[in-house]
Amino acid sequence: MTKSECSLRFNEIYSATSKSVLKYITSKCKRTSDINDIFQDTYLELYQVIQKHGANYVENPIAFTIRIAKHKIAQHYSLMERFRQFVSMTAINRDGDEYEHHFEDFDSALTEDFTVDKMILDTAKEYIKSKSEITRKVFYLYYDFDITISEIAQSLNISESNVKNRLYRTLNELRKILK
Repeated sequence: MTKSECSLRFNEIYSATSKSVLKYITSKCKRTSDINDIFQDTYLELYQVIQKHGANYVENPIAFTIRIAKHKIAQHYSLMERFRQFVSMTAINRDGDEYEHHFEDFDSALTEDFTVDKMILDTAKEYIKSKSEITRKVFYLYYDFDITISEIAQSLNISESNVKNRLYRTLNELRKILK
C-alpha cells in the first residue's frame, strides 16, 4: 500500500470518527488535561495500523478506533500512576527558574481562541481549574472542540439542562470575577 493510499484512508476514518472518539475519550478520562494526549495517541496508532495492514484492514472504523482509544486510556492511566510513584517532575520556566510541574494542570485552548491580557487569562484558567471535573469537561468540549450541548450531554451521560447550567453558570461567575 502506498503512503498516499494510507493517508487517504486515514483521513476518511478520521473524518468519520473523530467527534465520536473525542466524546468517548472525554467521558472516560479522569483529568481534562489528558484528553489531547490520548486523542493523538489513538490516531497515531490507527495510522500505524493502516500502514502495517493496509486500507481494508479496518472494516468498522468507529468500533476499531474506539477500541484503540479504550486501550490508550487504560495504558495512559496505568503509566501515569506508575510514573507518579517514582518521579518528581520539575520544569524550567522562561526565566530559567525551576518549578514543580503538576500533572493535573488544565490545558485550555483559551490562549488560541482569544487574545486577552495574560492576567485575565490566568485568572479565568485558575477559576475553571477550581470547578468540578465534569464542568471542566463541558468547557473543554464546548469551547475547544465546538461540540454541541446535546452531544456533550450524551457523551457525559448527563442531561442537556445540566450541561447548559454548568456552562452558563460558570460563564456568569467568570464575568463577575473578570469585571
